Amino acid sequence: MTEPLLRMEKVTKRFPGVVANNEVDLVVGRGEVHALLGENGSGKTTLMNTLYGIYRPDSGRILLRGEEVRISSPRHAIELGIGMVHQHFMLVPPLTVTENIVLGLPPEKDRRWNPLIDIEGAEQRIEQLATKHGLDVDLKAKIWQLPIGSQQRVEILKALYREAEILILDEPTAVLAPKEVDELVGILRSLAYSGKAIIFITHKLNEVMAVADQVAVLRLGKRVGDVAVADTNVPELAELMVGRQITPLRKEATTPGTTILTATDVKVKDDRRLHSVKGVSFTLAKREILGVAGVDGNGQKELTEAIAGIRPTDRGKITIENLPSQKRERFRAIGYITEDRHHTGLVLPFSLSENFVLKSCEIEPYGSTFRLNLDVIRSATENAIKEFDIRAPGPDVPISTLSGGNQQKLILARELGLKPQLLLAAQPTRGLDVGAADYVHQRLIEARDHGMAVLLVSTELDEVLKISDRIMVIFEGRIMGIIDAADATREKVGLMMAGTPLADIPE
Repeated sequence: MTEPLLRMEKVTKRFPGVVANNEVDLVVGRGEVHALLGENGSGKTTLMNTLYGIYRPDSGRILLRGEEVRISSPRHAIELGIGMVHQHFMLVPPLTVTENIVLGLPPEKDRRWNPLIDIEGAEQRIEQLATKHGLDVDLKAKIWQLPIGSQQRVEILKALYREAEILILDEPTAVLAPKEVDELVGILRSLAYSGKAIIFITHKLNEVMAVADQVAVLRLGKRVGDVAVADTNVPELAELMVGRQITPLRKEATTPGTTILTATDVKVKDDRRLHSVKGVSFTLAKREILGVAGVDGNGQKELTEAIAGIRPTDRGKITIENLPSQKRERFRAIGYITEDRHHTGLVLPFSLSENFVLKSCEIEPYGSTFRLNLDVIRSATENAIKEFDIRAPGPDVPISTLSGGNQQKLILARELGLKPQLLLAAQPTRGLDVGAADYVHQRLIEARDHGMAVLLVSTELDEVLKISDRIMVIFEGRIMGIIDAADATREKVGLMMAGTPLADIPE
């Protein structure tokens, strides 16, 4: 039997108060695409960070090509032929593609890698790699000029240029359009065909079925399954991940009520003072979920912030019915699940209780301008923990100690608890596992059924198709079309996400 390229045996990694990896085994062969699945906090990223030299295991061993290695740093991992493409790309926007690929390479260790000596030679070698693996990208372009999909190709080329035999990808499709996802699948298959070993972390089970050969599943730090894709299916993988059967989503058609939100010819500038929203108009009614689909960075963030009242509009008008005139009251009257829970949704050093009343600490029964009713706040947080199934020791622990899914549930409990008539849900399941995402979806549908108007902003096309009543697609700050969910298909919405107006798509 041929020795596998990578073997991780009984790898254990502990942090204060938690065993992130508990005697985990992983075997990956040449030419294999191996998916790594698990709930939030299951230990997937920790395991890969250990393989890449960011962490060192407390026990266990790693064998490459049959020989045990002790990986001391990412640089050491690269020297051993291990490359990693992180979810958030490690690129320098003002530099060219070639400059980014050769950046950080030792100048004298290997003349092939020295940009000061032979930048033209480097470009030729990169071009050969790009052609071989179908990684088409303009090597002279600045990174900031490239779309997200092309930036990801640069990251892959950077690893291949360093002669990586094992390529780790962390959530590689999180910010890609459907067409870019299809292209990435082709690239991964090409890399595997050439003999590379591919390991990718993902929450998207359909993509696992499309590209992977083998699947390892982690739960609570332990490996609970290792199955061939040919021998499994999406429901079985979902159950293996969360340890229970996923209940089918309950969504029935409703009749929209009165219009709550009206946007008329709205223009909004981004942080660079450039127009990222370029004259959009739409409406949203009670008992309706309007899904906003689009690749990240096409104006969704700025539009949502303008509706929430935290970013000014440059032109046009946003009208929200029965909205209080005072800014503080307006802040509480709109439910807002922000796209970045760590920076704008939570105060990480604060406890669950403190985060739960961030928007309501000055109103009864939680408190007034001059005092807080701590007993009431604590009791309300305990009720929210039970109602929303938040896995936490209690209301007094720092929110930073919870997994991403449980942090998101706390935000959901806080925003829905204020009973707003308008709920803005921006990337509400970003980074969540299938179980936590399913829970969030059910809560959004329940909010709609109880009369709320829900604006769902998501780069996850499956999510938008799954729970929306109508779908609005935005591309480069403009609306490509608004379509009833019953008439929408992945192909049609995917074309609009790539910039084709609905009117130009044949029926």
